[in-house]
Order: sequence, then C-alpha cells, then structure tokens
Amino acid sequence: MLSYDELTSPERELWDAFPEGRHVDLRTGVPEDDRVCEGGHWGPGRTVRAAVIVALLQGANTAQPGAVACLSLAGARISGHLNLAGAQIAHAFWLRDCWFEEGVDLSGASTQSIAIVGSRVPGVEAGLIRIEGRLDLRRSRVESGSVSPYHRRLTALSLINAHVSGAVSLNGAEITAPGEWAVSAGGLVAEGGVYCVDGFVAHGEVRLMGAQLPGGLHMRGALLEHPGRRGVALALDNAVASTLDFSDGFSADGTVRLRGARISDLTFEGAVLNGPPDGHGPSLEAVLMQAVDFDFTLARPPSGIVDLRGAQVSYLHDSDRSWPDVVELDGFVYGSIKVDEAGERQEAVGPRHSVARRVAWIRRSPRYNPQPYEQLASWYRKAGHDDDARRVLLAKQRHRRRTLPPAARAWGHLLDATVGYGYRPWLAGVWLLALTLLGAVSFGTHSPNPAKQGEGTPFQPLVYTLDLLIPIGGLGQRAAWYWSSDSLQWLAYSLIALGWVLTTAVIAGVTRTLQKN
Repeated sequence: MLSYDELTSPERELWDAFPEGRHVDLRTGVPEDDRVCEGGHWGPGRTVRAAVIVALLQGANTAQPGAVACLSLAGARISGHLNLAGAQIAHAFWLRDCWFEEGVDLSGASTQSIAIVGSRVPGVEAGLIRIEGRLDLRRSRVESGSVSPYHRRLTALSLINAHVSGAVSLNGAEITAPGEWAVSAGGLVAEGGVYCVDGFVAHGEVRLMGAQLPGGLHMRGALLEHPGRRGVALALDNAVASTLDFSDGFSADGTVRLRGARISDLTFEGAVLNGPPDGHGPSLEAVLMQAVDFDFTLARPPSGIVDLRGAQVSYLHDSDRSWPDVVELDGFVYGSIKVDEAGERQEAVGPRHSVARRVAWIRRSPRYNPQPYEQLASWYRKAGHDDDARRVLLAKQRHRRRTLPPAARAWGHLLDATVGYGYRPWLAGVWLLALTLLGAVSFGTHSPNPAKQGEGTPFQPLVYTLDLLIPIGGLGQRAAWYWSSDSLQWLAYSLIALGWVLTTAVIAGVTRTLQKN
C-alpha cells in the first residue's frame, strides 16, 4: 500500500488533485521539451509511477464532499505497468501528452470514460472491457507490445468483445504492429461508433470481425498498410454497422474484407484500394455482404480482384474507375444502379452504350456465369427497358457459346445469325425476304418444265419461291414444276433446306425465349 510520504512531488500533486477532479499539467510550455517522442528523457520531476494511478483509481484517496473525483494528468512519464485488469473503476481518467514505459492493461475492467490523448503507449490491452462512456485515443501512438492473453498474435490495440456505450475515437492516432494485428476488436460493441479520421494510420491488420457498430465505422482519409502475410488490411466479417465510410482518400494496401457484413450505408467514394502488396488476393472481398446503399466510386480502379459473389445491395453507385480487370459477380443482386459521370450520378438505363458497358462489366468475370446476365436483364425489365434486357440476354447466350463443344457452338452461331437466339426474331424476316428476292429474280429469268403437261397452275416465280421456303403446307407450285438447269434445281433444293433451317431456328429461339420469360 502506498503511503503519502513515499510519493514524489508530481505524484503528490496528482494525489491531492484527484479528490477534487483538478487537472495536473507537468508540461513545461517549451515545445522542444514537451515533445512526447522524447518522453523517455523526461526526469523525475515529470515522472509518475503507474502504481500511483492504479491506487487512486481504486479509491486510495476518496473524493471530497461536493466534488467529483477524476484523474486528469498531462505531460507525464508513466513508469511501470499500468495494470487495471479486472478493476471496477468508478472514476473517469484523462491522460494527455504522456509517455508510457510499458503497456496499459484494461482487460475485463469496468470503468467510466477513458482518454489517453496524444500519448505514446507500447500496447493497450482492453479485451472484455465495459466502458460507460467513450474510449478516446486521439492522436496517440500505440505500438505493439506483448502477446495478448486472448490470442497468440502481437497486437497494438486489443478490444476483443469490448462494450463501449459511447464512441471509440482513434482520430489522428497511429497504431503500429507491422505484419501483425494493429487493432484486434472482434466482437466489439461500440454504440457510438468507431472514428478513425483526421489522419488515422494503421501499420498492420485492423480486425473488427463480428463487431456491432450502431454508430458506424468512419475511416475517411485513413491509411492502412503493412498488413502482413495474409495481406488483409481490414477485416469486417459478419459485422453489423449503420455506416462504413471509406471515402475522401481512404487507402488500403491490402484486402478490405466484408464477408457477410450487414450495412446500411457503405461508401468508397474517392478511395484507393491497392490490394495486397504481393499482388495476390482481392482488393475488396464482399462475399454475401448485405448493404442498402453501396457507393463504389473509387479514385482509381482497384489493383486486385473485386469479389461480390452472393452480395445484395439496394442501390449501387459506380463509375468507370470502379472496376478492375477481374470482377466476381456470380450471385450479386442489386435493386438499382447509378453511374457517376462527370461528377453527376445518373440512372444507367438510358443510352444504349450503357448496356454495352454493363455487359463488358459482367464479362470481367473469369468464367461464364448466367446469373449476372439474368440479374442485369431483370433490372432493365423492371425499369421498363425490355429491348435492353433482350440485348443482355443475347450477350449471355454469346458468352455461353464459348463454353460449348464445337457442334453446339456451330448450332449457336446459326441461331444467332438467323433469329438472335430468339431475342431478334425479326432477323428471320430479313433472311426470308432476302431469300425470296433471290429466288424470285433467279427463277423469273428462266422457264421451268411442267411436271404434267397441261396440268397445274401457271408458273409464278414469287409464289414458287415462297412455296420452297415454307416447309409446312403448300402453295401448289413446288410439285408442279421442275428445272432442266442444274444450277436452278440446286437453288430450289437449297431454298427448301434453308426454309427448314429457318423454321427450326425460329421455333428453337422462340421456345427458349418463352421458357426464360
């Protein structure tokens, strides 16, 4: 137990100020002397033992009547290990511009608001903490310390299964654990949200898997780098959040992973997704993600794959800078698409070139999958653009044709050329008209021989040609006349064959279209 007599001068000042909640400032006012990065050189006049802080927060000096006890300290060198693991802390404490010799252990503690602002700390362990207030680490430099008791990885800031009734503020902070876990906060509940703006930097992976963030995760302009061997810069698997804001210059040198996450508003406006440094792995992995509004208008195309398999969004915003060379879209479902063109968002259902662009978007998939085409066609139909929907489905059949064996590919080419797989039935009319003109002109310049002298209707080249092309029924011309010229007779045989091919293609194409609709 500490006695007052053994306290140093700055410790006595803090001891006396605590019951009344007064602030103790050990800074000199000289910028060169107050730089936190030089805190290791601060002498006894600015040193406070961690044991003194622990004793005060555990009730060693009770509050004065009519005052609210609070520990408020600035410009101090904290010596020793600040160990408050499992403590029941009834007082808020505020440490500013302090230099810690060792890490801070708050694991399993229950406390009021905590602020360690503008300080240098070799690791903060706060797994299972319960904070009735906010956790404020603004502008602090938190470095990886020892291995956390909750996992075997080196971690700078651990908030595993922590519960914070207010916000977690990491604005302007630098969390450093290169190649390891800069932030490990699986299962975190932060009712007021997590804020990583104003120059936040993480050297190492940021993990928020399964986090509950009613106030959202705000990382505007944040920089995530050196993710380590797995190449994951940010992991939000199965997280639930009102907002995920990765805008205004947000940059990730590694995979941003949102597997199974559920989000109301998700924005990457102006973000840069560089993907893993080794070039292997996706820039964005959002398999089975659910979002209401998904803004993917990046500053430039991602360097790695974007994986949206099985994701569901209500509103998708994108631009020409949104998509890399490879995009996984199988199972991706969306309700509406808006395109950012020249800084203005427009519905992507008007000009026909947008259909070609959307088809090219789907073609970025490394393999053929019918669902992305069906989804896009369905969206065009709901928007009242049936012609565009048919163009998409035709593109689907052409893509599918590449995966078929040679015989099936040949039949596909025939269906495409004659009726556009049933989505362009008017092509059959064009072919019929062209063949009719060819036959009428060719047969009209010659006289055929009657099959039976004195019988049959008079020869009419146009009707004769139509009789050859129509395989069902008859117009009385085909059987009544024959040709002595081999070339004209072979033309007649060819028209009969082409008539059957056209009829078969029309039936097959129309049947396919009716089945799909």
